Amino acid sequence: VWRGTKFAGASIQPGVTYSNGGFSAGAWGSAGFDGTFLEADLFANYTFGFGLMLGITDYYFPGTDYFDYSKATGAHGFEVNLGYSIKDFSLSANYMLNEAGGALTAGGDMYFEAGYAFKSFSIFAGAGSGWHTPDGKFGLVNVGISSSKVVKITEDFSLPVSASMILNPTTQQFYVVAAISL
Repeated sequence: VWRGTKFAGASIQPGVTYSNGGFSAGAWGSAGFDGTFLEADLFANYTFGFGLMLGITDYYFPGTDYFDYSKATGAHGFEVNLGYSIKDFSLSANYMLNEAGGALTAGGDMYFEAGYAFKSFSIFAGAGSGWHTPDGKFGLVNVGISSSKVVKITEDFSLPVSASMILNPTTQQFYVVAAISL
């Protein structure tokens, strides 16, 4: 479930990130256990000391030609990311730069999200167009609550766990998502 839309069932989602100061770059992937959904993304961003983050994400979906950048069948969706955090409040704005038929983006797709973190949980609400709604029109697509905790298994081993309840008012769907990180 991403931004209020279900893409797969149970999945494994590996990732690697390099960070140096405010700069981060990396790769993230997702593979549904049932084999119905694959994704492999690259990203880079810079976070300034006063809470502003600027970045870009390259969304790629294996099964499409990696070197196809055309409008009709292109395999990559390139998204500019802008975020701002102050204390426990966060805002983000995301804009899809290109049209790519293989990545199912029409270009100009937008997504905005606001969140607030309390001591033991956080709340969020997001709205978007294009990728995020069935008809491509702007709508409220992602309202929810999340919580995370590190569960100590032994003196030297702990498991970060998290869970979210997510409502997509536009599609009238409700999701419960749970994750274990290694």
